Amino acid sequence: MTIIDHPTQRAILKDMLPGYFGDMVKAVVDISRKVIGVDAELHADIEQALLETGSKQGDLWGINLYPDLSEEDFIEFDSLINIRPTQGNRSRDVQDSDTREKIVETVNYLLTV
Repeated sequence: MTIIDHPTQRAILKDMLPGYFGDMVKAVVDISRKVIGVDAELHADIEQALLETGSKQGDLWGINLYPDLSEEDFIEFDSLINIRPTQGNRSRDVQDSDTREKIVETVNYLLTV
């Protein structure tokens, strides 16, 4: 597992392949602190590591990254940790468009092409 807290070349994700899931790297984004945890078997493992470093539960969102796919298919908003009825998110998908936008902004800032 790696925590990315400063701009880093996106190519580091390719070094994590095939990893746990072949062509995909699991990640958790802290949309408030602007950090990303990547490369663990479970989103919950990354989530726990970020919580231990000062993140707040409501700011953490699970995604999957596909380093070999085009920009529009690079991020998949799918994780069990995203199921949060108290925050209005009742599925594994990130349903709120503002939250999705913050995730994309954080990923694009920290994982440069």
